[in-house]
Amino acid sequence: MIRGRAMPRPQPIVQDDARASYPAYDDDLVGWAAANAALLRAGCLSQVDALHLAEELEDLGKSERRSLTSHLGNLMLHLLKWQFQPGLRGPSWRLSVNNARAAAAEILDDSPSLRPALPALIDKAYPLARRNALAETGLPEATFPQDCPYAIEQLLDDGFWPES
Repeated sequence: MIRGRAMPRPQPIVQDDARASYPAYDDDLVGWAAANAALLRAGCLSQVDALHLAEELEDLGKSERRSLTSHLGNLMLHLLKWQFQPGLRGPSWRLSVNNARAAAAEILDDSPSLRPALPALIDKAYPLARRNALAETGLPEATFPQDCPYAIEQLLDDGFWPES
């Protein structure tokens, strides 16, 4: 299951040379993944494309990190706008903050090993959030702090709404 989406369960492939019968990694990634999942479920470990499987697992972890970084960036962007443009606060900004918080929380619930990486991910995402806030608001550069003004706990707290 990938984030709530049920994947069809292929019938296990248990023949001696199963690798010859499933799609090549470079030709059909989804077919390759389904076949390798079936091989794993059937206990045919010697038939699994271990090299590509290891690469895909590593890429999955990187993808989760990138996704979390992106959601944190969107969250910080909208919190900056919320804080420094109080006269323009509206439901869409609140919705953007709530959605980014929920998405970040979901990733952290699914992958708690990312929690220790939060300081580094915030440090990575904040400069772009700040640049985007500058571009979207037209406010002077000195308006927005050089470093993220929000603690991790504040970013993830549904009740935190910074005041100007």
